[in-house]
Amino acid sequence: MTAPLAPASGRAWLLDVFKGVGCVLIVLHHLAFYGPMADVVAQAWPRLIGWLNEHGRLAVQVFLVCGGYLTANSLDKLGSLTGRKSLGLVGKRYLRLAMPLLAALSLTVLVSELLRPFFSHDSLSPPPSVGQAVAHVFFLQHVWGMDGLSAGVWYAAIDLQLYLSALWVLLLSSKAQSLWPQLSLRALQGAVWLALVASSLWWWNRQAELEDLNLYFLGAYGLGWLAHSARQVHQRFTGSVVLMLLGAVAWWLEARWQVTTACAAAICLACAPGVWLDEHAQTSGPIRQALGWLSRVSYSIFVVHFSVSLMVNAGVSRWWPEDVIANTLGMLAALGLSMLAGAVLYERVERPAATGRRWLTWAAVFMASAVLARALNGPL
Repeated sequence: MTAPLAPASGRAWLLDVFKGVGCVLIVLHHLAFYGPMADVVAQAWPRLIGWLNEHGRLAVQVFLVCGGYLTANSLDKLGSLTGRKSLGLVGKRYLRLAMPLLAALSLTVLVSELLRPFFSHDSLSPPPSVGQAVAHVFFLQHVWGMDGLSAGVWYAAIDLQLYLSALWVLLLSSKAQSLWPQLSLRALQGAVWLALVASSLWWWNRQAELEDLNLYFLGAYGLGWLAHSARQVHQRFTGSVVLMLLGAVAWWLEARWQVTTACAAAICLACAPGVWLDEHAQTSGPIRQALGWLSRVSYSIFVVHFSVSLMVNAGVSRWWPEDVIANTLGMLAALGLSMLAGAVLYERVERPAATGRRWLTWAAVFMASAVLARALNGPL
């Protein structure tokens, strides 16, 4: 039977490809980075594990570029912005990011306590203090110098910071246009974003101490915004040249593959055929629909895969600690189970309406899991 035509994810097909493939690479990167299954598999395939460990994280740059592109697309429909409206947008963004993360962190804390008696490994986080748990609720753990409880925590915090930056640029440009109405709002935003991207790629991104702040990632995020702007003003070639020049100067200052990856993704978004970036385009075929599904659930997979990986690593290392085949199958099983867990998290937590009441519920669940874990291991 012929598969019915259906939209992949309500987003452009090329974005689905970037987000779907990037999601798989990030999970495999963390499996290779944290071990211990990867340590055994590396005996047979050292180059593969080494590549995933070293370069798999480059997929984050693609996610950041896609995030900037999608944010530009959504804010472009708003036109000008007021301070009150921006606060409402920030609240909605926070709720959407926070609830799946809090649910996934609750699982991570409980899984860690179940595994702690027989699984001793560096990837197992110590029980969180109450203060550390509160910091995670509001995405402040790295800003306050605390360790993250899961591999995906930092991304949610950076995503919110970058979204705040995009709103700040639009708000600033709206204020400037009210003073000088002869200036285009898009041109004002473009000038600010160009300055921010250049500052990030040429300076902030080269300062390791800024890795927990949006300044470090504004380059990749802003490249996505500039790619969207180039398509909107029908200047794909000119926009691509600007993107290449930004990346070339950054490479000349310091060769970094993450900058090259971000520039390549942004140029693809700027130059791709229109049908590849049509939100209403119909898609068919199992591969396209699978990528669309991965794109939809990618954030849920990203925040929940760490706890799934912990469980699989603990089980395989306990029963087959030196078996290369068993550990290889374990890595593949962790990837598949992470997708399954992400799908459940998406349907039960991320997809339903983001409300304050639901946020309070998940925040309470997470705090309760943190208090329980701490009580089992000593004073709060």
